[in-house]
Amino acid sequence: MILSFHPIITADRNIICAGRDPGKEELDAIQQANAVILPQGCRRTLYEMAAAHCPHVFPNYAVKFKFPGKIGQADLFAQCGLPCPRTETFASLDAFYPKNKSLRTALNFNFPFVFKYDWGGEGDNVLRVDSPTEFDKLLEKTAAFERTGQSGFLIQEFIPTDGRSLRIAVIGQKRIAYWRIPTDPNQFGTALSKGAEIDPDSDPDKQAAGVRCVEQLCAKTGINLAGIDLIFPEKAGTDGPLLLEINYFFGRTGLGGSERFYALLEDEVGHWLTGLG
Repeated sequence: MILSFHPIITADRNIICAGRDPGKEELDAIQQANAVILPQGCRRTLYEMAAAHCPHVFPNYAVKFKFPGKIGQADLFAQCGLPCPRTETFASLDAFYPKNKSLRTALNFNFPFVFKYDWGGEGDNVLRVDSPTEFDKLLEKTAAFERTGQSGFLIQEFIPTDGRSLRIAVIGQKRIAYWRIPTDPNQFGTALSKGAEIDPDSDPDKQAAGVRCVEQLCAKTGINLAGIDLIFPEKAGTDGPLLLEINYFFGRTGLGGSERFYALLEDEVGHWLTGLG
């Protein structure tokens, strides 16, 4: 029996578990299933229940929940030994400041550098910091976030690029690569939601190198549904590509829209089920 929690993918049995934790009905169904298909936005409780009680679960979100947030992803890249910008992570401002809290700890980064809050995706909460004054204001904002219960950030080396990033969509065994290019040359970040444009054709050799890097990540982690972002340093002789971020719930514009995405997803789920026999 194939069990689907995905609202689009129809199986032998279908259950919608959106916005709530799973209960006895979901557990009973999972225990009877030979394979389980989950939605992109499933809760940790649903994924862990499925993974614990069924041998075949799609997508594989093991590292999503083992290495959560941007801090977790930085740790994941390091543990996998895969290239990424030099990064330092901090669980809170208390971890960042020296014990007397009267001065900023000595930064191991020159300005500009990149500051990322632990939460958010598709370019949200990712900022370029150009001066100590900007950084002081950002730390004040961080303190305000912590008072609401949101904490954690990382500081990352700023890598000059040619102004674009490479998105590689991983959908089952399929890899779809395209560049994201800002229309404003002064804009920092390449998210489509912030006005970037799509270029699926340029530099096929670099696209192929990016796909090879992503293949290594997928082989080491089991990731089979995500949008993975990379950059290529513009400095001649510098190794590339560098991994930036994993988006487990990613935009579909670069894939041709939601209808095209769901068609690809259904095909790849079908291939996955066929591979299980």
